[in-house]
Amino acid sequence: MKTALVTGGNRGVGKAIAMGLRDAGLKVVIGARDAKGGRQVADELGVDFKHLDLNDTASINAAKVWLPDVDVLVNNAGILEEVALLDEGTNFARSLQIMLNAPYELIRAAASGMRDRGYGRIVNLSSDWGSFKEGFGGGGGYAVAKAALNALTLRASQELPDTIKINAMCPGWVQTRMGGEGATRSPEEAAKTAIWLATLDADGPTGGFFRDKKPMEW
Repeated sequence: MKTALVTGGNRGVGKAIAMGLRDAGLKVVIGARDAKGGRQVADELGVDFKHLDLNDTASINAAKVWLPDVDVLVNNAGILEEVALLDEGTNFARSLQIMLNAPYELIRAAASGMRDRGYGRIVNLSSDWGSFKEGFGGGGGYAVAKAALNALTLRASQELPDTIKINAMCPGWVQTRMGGEGATRSPEEAAKTAIWLATLDADGPTGGFFRDKKPMEW
């Protein structure tokens, strides 16, 4: 049985992805910084839980012990600060840490085991707000971090063997704490593309950017 880690899997799109991968027959691990809430959701779903705070270097380093056992990595966790990039109130470093630096460290740690086993699937939850084609949107730190995550996805695909598929995807405007009640998509709808990318066949794409299972422009 393959093991999947979903960061931020205790709510929203991450929870829907965890449910979908569980139903697809994977052993699912939810990673979240909220230990109590994360364990409650893991128990509810019948999956495992690991405490993982992407803004804490010690927490990430502790995860590197077991990350080589992960076959499927879904970098879902993120933050959205509605602050302009150059405003005094922006927390640019935190946006980059959670949505770029931490995924990079998790990818590096997980990829070692994936190489050894000749199998790996990595899915980076990005956004059209991080697309040059779409013109960026949202808070400035969010847009830059997601654009950088896209670049990380493409570059990593050039270095990883074809047995490890790495792709980015845009979930759209989703009814979550981040997206708000006025959003047009359910978490379950948004999760479909991530679940597809996490379970790709050997001839599936790598180094791509997708929405609703269709390619997007960077």
